[in-house]
Amino acid sequence: MVRASSAFSDSKRHFLILDALRGIAAIVVVLFHFLEVYSGGDHIKQFINHGYLAVDFFFMLSGFVMAHAYDDRWNKMTVKDFFKRRLIRLHPMIIFGMTLGAICFYFGESTFFPKIADTSVWQLILITLIGYTLIPVPPSMDIRGWSEMHPLNGPAWSLFFEYFANILHVLVLRKLSKTILSVLVFMAGIALVHLAVTSPNGDIIGGWSLEPEQLRIGFTRLMFPYMAGMLLRRVVTVVEGRNTFLLSGFLLVVVLSFPRLGGYDNLWINGIYDSLSVILVFPVVIYLGAIGKVKSGIFQKICMVLGDISYPIYIIHFPITYIFYAWVTNNNIPLGQGVLIGMLILIGTVILSFIALKKYDEPLRNWLANRFTTNNLK
Repeated sequence: MVRASSAFSDSKRHFLILDALRGIAAIVVVLFHFLEVYSGGDHIKQFINHGYLAVDFFFMLSGFVMAHAYDDRWNKMTVKDFFKRRLIRLHPMIIFGMTLGAICFYFGESTFFPKIADTSVWQLILITLIGYTLIPVPPSMDIRGWSEMHPLNGPAWSLFFEYFANILHVLVLRKLSKTILSVLVFMAGIALVHLAVTSPNGDIIGGWSLEPEQLRIGFTRLMFPYMAGMLLRRVVTVVEGRNTFLLSGFLLVVVLSFPRLGGYDNLWINGIYDSLSVILVFPVVIYLGAIGKVKSGIFQKICMVLGDISYPIYIIHFPITYIFYAWVTNNNIPLGQGVLIGMLILIGTVILSFIALKKYDEPLRNWLANRFTTNNLK
């Protein structure tokens, strides 16, 4: 393990391969979203078909990392300290992403986003200020037309659930025995399978809207992977030294890019794929990443960069994607040209993410950490 980007001098050493896997998953999400416009809203036609499962992988990885980083420190750290650290780690880029969403908003005007044309500047300012808090807005306040709880930056819905998981972690989950946590993981796994196989679309896509059914999907997608990640860290002894970077990365990419299963007649088959990927494959991927050690200096740098930019890529790519959707829709851009421009945008997003990390996120987090926290944990 080596130390990656962190605002806290007393942070535990990171699992370098797990950091890299987070970056790989973030890049797959960007590609998934860029190509989504060509599916016509048909999940079966979606390219990189299971890219949405990256969110579930993030949740499981978060549970694992949170248990690793904090669960042996509660005799030295208060609940208030924990929440300060989570806010400092996550919120600067949330504000950056919402600001970028506001800047890009009117450039996304198209039939794809029917409410943009009728949105006033004052409405945009209000939604931006609310977005800074990560408080979700109801469909009645939607200014884009997709009923997103964060219409300036859709993927921020998963950060809303991440914060909920962190609150549940510190108030309840960390206090549970392995037995009780195992029972809850089992029950959450059953709920996840039920969601997947009964879904009208044959998948677990959803969670981004402040509507009852969407909230059910979001909480179901959150609870199993997050608690399973915690449990995995508690029960598995991590012995480093094996070369698992390529294997774990390959497995993750295969799962996220695997073609749709079952077609239109047997949607439940794809639901089985979704649930088993989360329940069986992702724990294996995380375990392989945790026990791995990168010995090559070049690969160490690649893994560190992937880990450092993973969160910025994820939280800033969608405002740019909105503009890409509008461009494709307004101009009937064919797939070949769209893929070419999309790849260029991906490169630009990576560059922007790195700049945001180094010039904004890291300096601000370091200042906030020095101002509001005490780095004395061991």
